Amino acid sequence: MPNFLNSGDAFPSISLNLAEGGTFSFPDDLETPITIALFYRGHW
Repeated sequence: MPNFLNSGDAFPSISLNLAEGGTFSFPDDLETPITIALFYRGHW
């Protein structure tokens, strides 16, 4: 069973590979504490 975040839980740190190269560390590289993230799978 997956673990879900509850209200007030911190988002776990993850590193994402960017399409143009490089990585983005989430949430460490965010500029603001309140953020909406949209993950788009793209077209396969």
